[in-house]
Parts: sequence; structure tokens; C-alpha cells
Amino acid sequence: MKRTSRVRIGATATVSVLSLALITGCGGSDDDSKESGASKEAGASSSPSTTTAAKALSTAELKKLFLAKGDVAGYEVDTADDGSLPKSKSEVKTDKTECAPLAHAMAGLAPGDTDASASYTVTKTPKAGASPDDASLEDALNVEITFVGLSSYAGDGAEKAVKSVSDAIAACSGGFTITAQGEKQKVTKVASVKASGKGDESVGFSVASDMDGEGTATINTEVVRVGNAVSSYYTVNFASFDSGKAAPVPTAVIDAQLTKLK
Repeated sequence: MKRTSRVRIGATATVSVLSLALITGCGGSDDDSKESGASKEAGASSSPSTTTAAKALSTAELKKLFLAKGDVAGYEVDTADDGSLPKSKSEVKTDKTECAPLAHAMAGLAPGDTDASASYTVTKTPKAGASPDDASLEDALNVEITFVGLSSYAGDGAEKAVKSVSDAIAACSGGFTITAQGEKQKVTKVASVKASGKGDESVGFSVASDMDGEGTATINTEVVRVGNAVSSYYTVNFASFDSGKAAPVPTAVIDAQLTKLK
């Protein structure tokens, strides 16, 4: 088997471990202070806090803030709860407690301490061209999917959630192991990436995952806070794995989602 094919297959396994689905498996899920110097180093940007007296939204209220068809040009939204994403943090474990906020953000779960969370997927619309019957494996893999997670917090919980992500980027730079659905996946490296600067504060990071000795897959995630709400964006494009470069988190999706959260 060619190396590229093995890497791609391994990459799909990585996403499966996080209960994310390959290309067609897009679904939704829900889960029944002052910025430190570490977060500044972790690709974060922020503005003054206004969340002291904030009251958390419920999961049902968060679902009403999902993007809908037509909200983002060039993207399709899927909010179906088909079980392809984890429903609770108990389904996603890490070997290092301090790395849990990263794994949760990647899986569409709340990175902080709250029961109010929900998630769904946004897929970039394929370019018009060859019919599905004529599509190559490369074309089939060239699909950009962003897994969006929303969570809400009381008091300064949202700020603490973002800080926990920033702290985890530094603490887990050497990697960690994720266990989900009985499968383990080794993250070999965590690095800060430049955040979009959207919302009241934002932080970006990338993870490199081992593909069973056949290279690594690098994937970007961004976490953004608006008031007492936190949104996470985990973007996958399997066709980009061969290049070793992560697909960027689409700012159009972030902008559209933040408009609904404000």
C-alpha cells in the first residue's frame, strides 16, 4: 500500500477516535480573571471582561444559536444529532488531566466546567465539477469539515475555560494520549497558532497526531469567547494531510457564529 494511502487511512482513524466522522458523518452533540502570561504566549488575544454577573444559557438555548442553512455562503450546516460526536466528557479521556481541555475542544465539548454545551458541523460546499462517479480518492478526501462546539458558563466560567485551553497548550506541548470509543490516539505535539482575534478573547492551537508510524496529521482548533459563551472550531481536511499542513479554521464560520452569540 502506498504511504499516502496509509497516512490517509490512519488520519481517518484519528478523527474516529475523537468521534468525528469521515466526510459524510456530520452530526451534532450536547453535554448533559484576568488572562495570564501563558495564554498570551499561546496565540491568544483578549479584551476586558464583562462576564462577572453572567448567567449560563441552557443546552436547549445554545442549540437555538446554531448556524442555519444560508448563514454562511459556501458552507452547508448539519445539526442532526446522529451520535457521530461524543455526547459527554466521559466519552473522551486523556492520560494527562491538564490536557483534557484540548481534547474536549477538539471533540466539540465544553473546554470548561459546565453542563451547558452543544455541537454541530459545517462543511465547505464542494466546487462544481466532476460527478461523484468520476471523483478520485483525492477529490473525495478534499472536503473541509469544521466541528463547532458551543458552551455557556455562569460568572467568570467562560474566561476560566479559555484560560484552561491556553494553559493546556503550554503544559501539553510534548503531546498526550486521547482515548475515545475504546481506541487510543497519540498526539505527539501541541503548538500555539495565531488566533483570529475575534470575540472578547481567542486562542488557537494545532495538534500533530501519529498515524501508526506512517507520518503525522496536523489539525487546527480555535476557541473563542464572547461574554459568557465559548465556541470551539476544529477543522479537518484529509487532503491536506499529505502536505503536513493543517487546514485553517474558516473565519467566515467564526464570524457567522459569533454574530449569533453576541
